[in-house]
Amino acid sequence: MIKFLDLQKVNAAHGEEIKSAVNRVVRSGWYLHGAENEGFEREYADYIGTSHTIGVASGLDALILILRGLIEIGRLQRGDEVLVPANTFFATVLAITENGLVPKLVEPDPSTLQIDGSRIEEQITPRTKALMIVHLYGRCAMTQEIERICREHDLLLIEDNAQAHGCLYGSRRTGSLGVAAAHSFYPGKNLGALGDAGAVTTDDAELAAAIRMLGDYGSSEKYVYKYTGRNSRLDELQAAVLRVKLRYLDADNDLRRRVARIYCNEISHPDITVPRTPDMRNNVYHLFPILTERRDELQQYLKENGVETLIHYPIPPHRQECYRDLATLPLPVTERLHARELSLPISPVMGEEEARRVVALINAF
Repeated sequence: MIKFLDLQKVNAAHGEEIKSAVNRVVRSGWYLHGAENEGFEREYADYIGTSHTIGVASGLDALILILRGLIEIGRLQRGDEVLVPANTFFATVLAITENGLVPKLVEPDPSTLQIDGSRIEEQITPRTKALMIVHLYGRCAMTQEIERICREHDLLLIEDNAQAHGCLYGSRRTGSLGVAAAHSFYPGKNLGALGDAGAVTTDDAELAAAIRMLGDYGSSEKYVYKYTGRNSRLDELQAAVLRVKLRYLDADNDLRRRVARIYCNEISHPDITVPRTPDMRNNVYHLFPILTERRDELQQYLKENGVETLIHYPIPPHRQECYRDLATLPLPVTERLHARELSLPISPVMGEEEARRVVALINAF
């Protein structure tokens, strides 16, 4: 069986260092707001290239807290519109509505599967104040066109970097391109914890201070509350594990690219589209999506031949029951993509022989 993602092997690759880090935390007797969290925040900020990292409980919390922080410091108001790709994980849109903001869904470019820059400006109104890009599947969504649009329309640029740890845009890492970025360290991510964990990166000191308070009940001083916040903290155990795995992130991403290169170069089935990235440094291949009208048939065939695959994502946000008010939006590109997408196994512990086995099966389908 070729697993979609073998987390046991992923973590076993750094097993002794992870055990040592966990034991260090247990022995310390300090499990929240301690030296491990401080160390990870400093190291991750240095890695991403920002002045601040704020550890939080999850990627969703990171998104929610960025928007809430921008509201609290007066840069957004409830009712403002936030442009966002229509094809994304549910959490991206949820963070917007959770803050009383209005999502404006923008179709993807079918050739990149990222937000279509040519469709953004037609969605802008006087109430549009921000653009949230999503580096979906691990591919950089930033473009010069998006830079121009944000500059000319005075839009706050926010990054959902949950799937793209270590990805590059030119010489800069994603997560450092806008006013703030949200990061998820869910166990299956390129930089994965041993449970839920997340972070915000930003160069804005005022926003960083607000987010840090909002994630600690709204307090910067014990029992004194400036905001009505929430409990969203990166615990010491997860921070310690992430410090270990951060040291190997670039090398692990290169191993993912090795598998992606085989898929890109060798999948040749006429009914299957393989999205390609001209510069592989702009993609860390958190997922490897392919597109086919025969998606369900192909998935079953691969399962019968010992290959696990997943669908990202079977139902787009605007078709979810809780967003009934968005269901009538004309988003044919998004809906076709979600009906055709299938994610192939990819990870830093997947061997070339396994990748070629997947290719052979697909080409024989």
